[in-house]
Amino acid sequence: MMNPAHLIDTHCHISAYSDPVAIVRAAESNTSIVAVTESPEEYRRLRTRLGRRDHIQIALGLHPLRSHTFTPNDLARFFRLVPETTWIGEVGLDFSRQGAATKKEQLRVFDAVLTEAQPGQHPLTVHSRGAEADTVGFLAQAKLSAVLHWYTGPIGPIDAALDAGLYFSYNIAMVRSKKFATLLRAIPRDRTLLETDGPYARAAHGPAQPHQINEVVAALARGWGISRSEATDVIIGNQRRFIANASTSPIRD
Repeated sequence: MMNPAHLIDTHCHISAYSDPVAIVRAAESNTSIVAVTESPEEYRRLRTRLGRRDHIQIALGLHPLRSHTFTPNDLARFFRLVPETTWIGEVGLDFSRQGAATKKEQLRVFDAVLTEAQPGQHPLTVHSRGAEADTVGFLAQAKLSAVLHWYTGPIGPIDAALDAGLYFSYNIAMVRSKKFATLLRAIPRDRTLLETDGPYARAAHGPAQPHQINEVVAALARGWGISRSEATDVIIGNQRRFIANASTSPIRD
């Protein structure tokens, strides 16, 4: 069971670090982790490698940029594994230059994910690069609790996302970006969560790590004009509310 007093890194690619176990251990005292995966096979491997740990939950994913590689057997495996997982992610859409050619396959896979992820069962951490309005529209129609991770899109879809009850997660790269001030004005405090997207997001001295997530809180506190302890309280309250709305029990394995 995740510690309700911990900050939660809602999106971290634990498998992509050179020493995943060391990263998990470093976070043990102060941070809970949602370890996203990009395929059912990665999910299975990571569960085997990490075992059962109180401060980490392995999320079951189908990454949009890999959608064209997923076979019917991969989707069937995903559906079989959904009942044993708490979080779903990384899932979503990517219509950027990198993903535009596989738009049809992405829509097919994302539709299957949203059909299987029933409301009240699983929180989702969702990729939306270049497909922000479409992603928000699909999530709103499905009435699912989700957090939009590393949002880099236009401001326009944010209002629709808020109307749909969606949240946004900030990482260290986001709070150092030129767009940070704009995002702070557009996204209410009570829809704000945290992530690292490590090791892909970079901190000052290397890949972002879950135990460093207080650096993101400090930046949010400065932007909001409140103390770090007040900002921490805001985030913890948001975490509790998001997970309670997304799960049949407030904080569970």
